[in-house]
Amino acid sequence: MRAMYICVKDMPRAIAFYEGLLDKKVSKRDDVYSVFKLMGMRFGLFAYEKKNEPHEFGSNCLPSIELCDKELLLHKIEGQEVCFPLTQIGSNWVVEIVDSEGNHVEITAPV
Repeated sequence: MRAMYICVKDMPRAIAFYEGLLDKKVSKRDDVYSVFKLMGMRFGLFAYEKKNEPHEFGSNCLPSIELCDKELLLHKIEGQEVCFPLTQIGSNWVVEIVDSEGNHVEITAPV
């Protein structure tokens, strides 16, 4: 996969959320489609309402972000809405949070 995008309602709010979560500045800032370049993959934020596209938010496509350890994971979820509690699954810690736009995001770290 080379790219994926999620739908957002408020582009500046979504950019701020993902810049904090990813510890990375947005690569291309735009009112309709902003992009983060992540290890050869493009992660896009699409302001669907600006193009009059219907959309439902939820958990049908979850970006999964891998962090180096549990301590950093705990720091990243501090103050976030958790929709799947921190759980050890196999050799990973797994948690899901709700982003600023209502999308679910999985965050993992090795045990």
